[in-house]
Amino acid sequence: MIVAIIPAKNEAKNLKKVIMKLPLDSIDLIIPVLNGCTDDSLEVLKQLNCPVLAPVIFKESLGIDVPRAIGAIISKKMNAEGSLFVDGDMHGVETEVLKNLIQAVKYRDTDLALTNCYPDYISTQLSPTAASLIEMRKDLNRHLKLFDKISSATPSHGPHAVSRKLLKLATPYDFSVPPLLLSKSAEANLKVAVAAEIPHLLLGSTLRSYDHVDKIAETIIGDCLEALTRQNGRPGNRVKEGKAYIGYNKERRFDLLEQFEKGEIKHNFF
Repeated sequence: MIVAIIPAKNEAKNLKKVIMKLPLDSIDLIIPVLNGCTDDSLEVLKQLNCPVLAPVIFKESLGIDVPRAIGAIISKKMNAEGSLFVDGDMHGVETEVLKNLIQAVKYRDTDLALTNCYPDYISTQLSPTAASLIEMRKDLNRHLKLFDKISSATPSHGPHAVSRKLLKLATPYDFSVPPLLLSKSAEANLKVAVAAEIPHLLLGSTLRSYDHVDKIAETIIGDCLEALTRQNGRPGNRVKEGKAYIGYNKERRFDLLEQFEKGEIKHNFF
């Protein structure tokens, strides 16, 4: 079984486009994780009348990346062979890209199949914020001895897929702080590879304010620091040169994630 997990908050205008881009001949179940939606996202899903759609609905916002962990918990319980993660606003990602990720897990023994969103053939003038973030991603990948294989690629950015082996090994927290998936994979000598390429500007991600961009960058830098300073299987800290990189981390609802994992929050779906 291959499961596609689509985190979405107020993505009614994009959800249908994202789902229609999925390689439906390769996917057995689609789990949109709707969290804190105040738009018509649920109605969009109902109108699709798709028999493999199984949305999970949270009235409260789960925060960045936590919806992926919710989907991972369900996928793990179903003993899925592979799980594909694509955000609900990434309507620019073509079907072939997603199929490549699935095939890498299913047929090429890849445990973490990534998308390179900064391919070498694209000349992009990065902002100082983006440049700092890319360097931190590279630092982590060098630390994990993965740089030669994946350059700056990360599960924090772009669609990706994981194997059953990694799904069983990783914790929900690892999925909520995506660079920890990289460190978990490296620690276990699992196969990590770039299986697809799509320039960042073609993902289709919604344009946000400069403040949002800065906070996202700070969040991912902090996540990378947690992975860089990981010891004895435990995440490290988010501090570098005396500065704590918090960003949106404080809005991640780890409490709701824990309750869901324990079965204290039941599925809401149609």
